[in-house]
Amino acid sequence: MDNQSCIFCKIVGKVIPSDIVYEDKDFLAFLDINSESPGHTQVIPKKHYRWVWDLSPKEIGEYFKVTQKIALAQKKAFNTDWILSKIIGDEVPHAHIWIFPNDKVKGDRKDFSGNAEKIRKNLK
Repeated sequence: MDNQSCIFCKIVGKVIPSDIVYEDKDFLAFLDINSESPGHTQVIPKKHYRWVWDLSPKEIGEYFKVTQKIALAQKKAFNTDWILSKIIGDEVPHAHIWIFPNDKVKGDRKDFSGNAEKIRKNLK
């Protein structure tokens, strides 16, 4: 798959809209439209990599720092200590890490703009 047909690359390029919770020069985090719970976030590198494990050691270190920052914001935003993460990669052929509050969290998982705002407010 090339970058032009990758849905996550289209989100990075703002061709497809998303509810962004975090963005810097290298990484983007946005809410998953098929959320497991309120605030379910995809964290991706902006550069197209097929697998998380394809990033360089330096890049992957920064990737996990960003992921941790968002997970800590989710803990505060949804008042839980239980944040789950998954790295599988078969659903979309672009490196991504799922992070999401546990399924006991109260809230509407389809309130994308509200949940994104809750996370953004709690980012440090």
